Amino acid sequence: MSQTLKPLLAPFRIGVDIGGTFTDLVMVDAKGQLRNEKVLTTPQDPSVGVLTGIKLILENNEVQASDVQNVIHGTTLVANALIERKGVRTALITTAGFRDVLQIGREWRYDIYDLFLTPVEPLVPRSLCFEIKERVGHDGSVVTALDLSTLPQIAQAIKDAQVDAVAVCLLHSFQFPEHEIQIKQALATLLPDVAVCISSEVMPEIGEYERTATTVCNAYVQPLFKKYISALMAGIKQLGIDQDLYLMQSDGGTVHFNTAIEYPIRLVQSGPAGGVQATSLIGQMADLTQILCFDMGGTTAKACLIDDGKSAVTTDFEVARLQRFKKGSGIPLKVPSIDMIEIGSGGGSISRINSLGLIQVGPDSSSAVPGPACYGQGGQDATVTDADLVLGYLDANSFLGGSMTLDLAAARDCIHKQIATHLEVTVTEAAFGIHETVNETMAQAASIHALEKGLKASSYAMIPIGGAGPVHACHVALKLGIERLVMPMGAGVASAFGFLASPMSFQFVQASVSPVLQLEEQSVEQLIDGLKQKGLAMLAESGLAAALCTSHVSAAMRYVGQGYEVEVPVSMGRLKLSFKQHLSEEFNRCYQNLYGRIEADTPAEVVSWRVVVQGPLPKLLEQLKANLIHTEASDTSAAAAIKNRREVFCVFSKDFVSTPVYDRYALKTGMHFEGPAIVEERESTVVVPKYARVEIDQHHNMLIQLVDPTAQTGH
Repeated sequence: MSQTLKPLLAPFRIGVDIGGTFTDLVMVDAKGQLRNEKVLTTPQDPSVGVLTGIKLILENNEVQASDVQNVIHGTTLVANALIERKGVRTALITTAGFRDVLQIGREWRYDIYDLFLTPVEPLVPRSLCFEIKERVGHDGSVVTALDLSTLPQIAQAIKDAQVDAVAVCLLHSFQFPEHEIQIKQALATLLPDVAVCISSEVMPEIGEYERTATTVCNAYVQPLFKKYISALMAGIKQLGIDQDLYLMQSDGGTVHFNTAIEYPIRLVQSGPAGGVQATSLIGQMADLTQILCFDMGGTTAKACLIDDGKSAVTTDFEVARLQRFKKGSGIPLKVPSIDMIEIGSGGGSISRINSLGLIQVGPDSSSAVPGPACYGQGGQDATVTDADLVLGYLDANSFLGGSMTLDLAAARDCIHKQIATHLEVTVTEAAFGIHETVNETMAQAASIHALEKGLKASSYAMIPIGGAGPVHACHVALKLGIERLVMPMGAGVASAFGFLASPMSFQFVQASVSPVLQLEEQSVEQLIDGLKQKGLAMLAESGLAAALCTSHVSAAMRYVGQGYEVEVPVSMGRLKLSFKQHLSEEFNRCYQNLYGRIEADTPAEVVSWRVVVQGPLPKLLEQLKANLIHTEASDTSAAAAIKNRREVFCVFSKDFVSTPVYDRYALKTGMHFEGPAIVEERESTVVVPKYARVEIDQHHNMLIQLVDPTAQTGH
């Protein structure tokens, strides 16, 4: 992700990522040259920050808006609406007898020892849950015909309650969707101004509670998201960009804005997914096969494991958890998403003394407004950014390339009042306590994420991204036992860069529970082909010809009697040659890899089929390699890149040390130096600890080799 000063060449593509604190932009030209921009997020109306950033990046690089080919956008709007419960008033229509499916949930406690446990409050109150007479069996047969005679009465009650969206989720509709389709068609006449989402379109999978919750979430945010996208599209047109908007999905693919409006729940993790896509590309450039993506922004930090250039995709995760690390305390979603762990620890995370008298960091954040105390915007809380400034890791006068001055006195004052006085320690000790606490929290979460997959984090190389990622990465890596890091240029805007590296794609799923031995080859082929054709038609709306698209098929499988599935890749060629044998062999192979054993005498079954239809990959990797400027350094000591020195807190000596500060843009291929060191660029700051060795590679990445002489990681 290197920046060059060559003249830019049209056409241009712009990636825009809205974070909790900053909105990041990356623009790429026809030859793969990159330009970055960063502006403060505008929480009241995120589109304002987006449009401000687009206008700024065009003006600063003298680019005409008419030369922009497309804008690819990732947003936290969907996730924030669910977390903050700021969606629209929503109703639910379900099969008679299933009105309480959201209240009942899975009927288990996420903390069996908490006598005062707070249950997950459904997004739809019981008073807005309506029943309709119909019944479909588990095999898709109609047990009770749909009775639409009561629907006008239900519609009137919905209208009287001033509902803006309706979710329809009927029993076993994934096997027989016609009843839901009829209700949707009828409501289009009865409630023409109300958004209607049906589960057979949003999530046709088994799991009544999860399917209902996902459909409700989609309906809950859809009107809000549609309004936001419409306003953003209008603003982009006013800037002179006469092109459609594309949006990033949680699974790492991009879609046309019309598709995104239909399925906004698919975008709930769009920003972090872009970061993983960027990290994967950077890893390929550095010839790495095992990567730990460490993404720390202003509000949260994320960790994701990448093997052979690919990250795992899950369809089971939760949003808006009451207890961040307790499964079951949030709303379950069954949508494809890159498998990662999220920690409520970002640069803006608020620090306080908890009930045990210990420092606690997050999960709440100061956000962009008012922001950390050092931003000088009225923030009064001690945050991670304030601590990093006090420790010398950040410089008050060079933050965001000097375009934003930080208030060191304000940072020291809030840490003194809120942390140091309570612990009876110095401001420096309190700041280091904050820094150490957040690092330990992130290291533990990343380690657990790896261990849950039977892997060790220490076996991976770390690639840090996000505005705060490079500041904390080396200290987190020491705790994890990771010895190698790759620090890319522009790490602070990596998620936006990842949008530009992502292909257009959409994942379809269809539940079809059947033992492998009872599967009918022709029926399976028809099902898969039908999903594939839907995907090709969807991508055709974005101008992609079928010849340019590829499809990937997988099956969610398990042993009969199990409650959890294993994702099994399916080769259509082998499937046609040896249908049941191929499925059984692939399932056993995947199961063996995950659990180290198989149940040879237990039959396997398919729960659902998945088809990903994907357009061609952007040629960004090839462009970056072709655009590479070899600026071999004549003096490999890197001394010429030192712009000043400042006092920086050392985690080994627990004291301030006079430390060289390097200009990232002056570092050339072949240069090397040792820590301690600070490396500054506009988007982020790299903190290199003592004993570390750094070399600049041909892509202008910093290759950091860590050495911990104490053999006690993190101390």
